[in-house]
Amino acid sequence: MDSASLAAAGLLAALGRASEILAELRHPFARSERFTLFLPPAGVRVGTVVILPDGREVRFEVSIVTAGDVFHVDGGIDAEGESLLELPRKSVETIQDGLAVFDDYAGEVTAPAARVIDGLLEELSDN
Repeated sequence: MDSASLAAAGLLAALGRASEILAELRHPFARSERFTLFLPPAGVRVGTVVILPDGREVRFEVSIVTAGDVFHVDGGIDAEGESLLELPRKSVETIQDGLAVFDDYAGEVTAPAARVIDGLLEELSDN
């Protein structure tokens, strides 16, 4: 396999891992849906949307985009346009480094998920 094929295989594996990690975000009082979006011209975002009983959507997502010879990785949690967690954009020069950050960010986005969802559900019950 040439280096481009190895990079593509690594990217597919990382997308699968992140998608599975984010798909495990479930709560007994909320629906969830996985998503994968192509970010033109050369990027991808994966995540899960949790739909609260009042219809609000909470997005847990990570993305990797290439621009020239640099890979940009982002991650965060967003509730109806309000950022609840925004990981700093990391820019790296190799796909291997980008995929390592991508994997780390998937874990960092999911770590506070239960607390975030429970907090938002608690706000609902207080109103």
